[in-house]
Amino acid sequence: MTQRPKRRGRKSPPQSVKPADAFSIDRVFAARPGFGFLDADRLEFMQSRAFALLEDYGVMVVHPAAKAAFLKAGATEGTEAGRIRLPRKLVEETLAATPKSALFAGRKPEFDMQVPRPDKGFILRTGTGGHGYVDPRDASYRNMDVQAAREIAAVANDLDQIGFIAHPFVHGVPEVTADIHAYAAITANTHKHVWMQPYQKENIEYLMKIAAIAAGGEDVLRARPSTSVITCSFTPLEFKYMDTEVIIQAGQYGVPIHACSLPSAGGTAPLSVPSLALMAAAEILGMMTMAHILAPGTPVIATPLMFALDMRTGSALQSSVEAMQAANMSIQLMKSFGMMTHTYGSGSDTPDADHQSMAERAMLMQNVALAGADILGGVGQLECATVFSPVQAVLDNEIGAMVRRFLRSPAIDDSSLNWDELSSIRVGWHFLDSDHTVAQCRDQFIPTVFQRDGRDDYEKKERHGAFEAARDAALASIAAAPEGGMLDEDQTREIAELAAKADEHIVQVYSGRVETV
Repeated sequence: MTQRPKRRGRKSPPQSVKPADAFSIDRVFAARPGFGFLDADRLEFMQSRAFALLEDYGVMVVHPAAKAAFLKAGATEGTEAGRIRLPRKLVEETLAATPKSALFAGRKPEFDMQVPRPDKGFILRTGTGGHGYVDPRDASYRNMDVQAAREIAAVANDLDQIGFIAHPFVHGVPEVTADIHAYAAITANTHKHVWMQPYQKENIEYLMKIAAIAAGGEDVLRARPSTSVITCSFTPLEFKYMDTEVIIQAGQYGVPIHACSLPSAGGTAPLSVPSLALMAAAEILGMMTMAHILAPGTPVIATPLMFALDMRTGSALQSSVEAMQAANMSIQLMKSFGMMTHTYGSGSDTPDADHQSMAERAMLMQNVALAGADILGGVGQLECATVFSPVQAVLDNEIGAMVRRFLRSPAIDDSSLNWDELSSIRVGWHFLDSDHTVAQCRDQFIPTVFQRDGRDDYEKKERHGAFEAARDAALASIAAAPEGGMLDEDQTREIAELAAKADEHIVQVYSGRVETV
């Protein structure tokens, strides 16, 4: 056999393949792999228990209009005042009528996302609600403030696996309007979709108006919902007035709803993995039914955020083995009802971006992605969702890219096997010069902050590793962010005036009051 001459170059080399991210669809060669603890029989059993819990026992509803609407729709009074029983027929009607997909629009079309994704993949979002901030400049800790919220937006804007940004809890402003100031800061500093989390019932309308201003008007927001909103159950099996109002107003503005259950095993739910998943399922089905009655046609995303108490200390854990198992089960269960799904796909119970953090969040993300979750939350969060670290967010983005590629089932055919060359390779030869290798190498996963240096290069760089690369990337994003934000002058002025009005109004409303509803 004549030895082939070495190639010195190609006139038209194959183009590198852009990897999929939050806004671009992956190539699909075969069905996605999956993993779950519930087989068909166990899923059917869990479904039946969820229906039975709602039908035989029911949920507490304190919102008078919602209670009346439930009863008019066919629900019945429960065994105590405020408890409403939901017939299985009504819940099944809800499941059939609720939209099976939703547009999560950005303020620019290039940041639009469809849920579920056509490639059956996932979207990442940043952590929400955190009141602590780890400064990427020196790893110092401080209370979250408005400047930190702006920095979160700046970093998340440059992370391609992050589809939307959640607002944290900020200090340095009136506590009762912290959600308004944080949401305004995030909204003003990104073109990506923003997740809204109201803290007071009076605040919901202000938040929706800010979203409409940023979108370019209420009609634009309805046509292209550039925000979505969370509504939470009050575990076990109660719905607060505020969260019911969220559903009503989300329907008025055409904003997708994340129906969120946050049970804690051993606290607000029984201390077992399947019962934790069951509690979340029942509460989410209840919220979905409420949305069907009060805001028909509004997209609802099932959002089980699972916690387990450390029974030695009473601390809530989101990344314990039990919480991870429950997250997997709850996503399977919600998917079996035909719902869009969202859960923690990142986060750790440790207070620092350390080795434990990386292990826990990598395991968590792979676990829920294999279960089929559409949205994976918690990017950047530490200490059980109470702290945000921009450096950790950059590292999470890398894990997300790896997991996305890991879930892409490879093509298997003679072309992918390079069968002709494989079945005729001569002794001592190689595939470095193969046309197949040249084509395939353009599609290898290439990390952006994870390191692959040899020891000598690593030492020359003074052991500058993934953490340092992520820190540099975060700081570069913060430095490059436009100082005045991304809204025009009129939008900026309108939002500032609305926030000032909210401070005056809502602070007065809550002055000297203890909220009980």
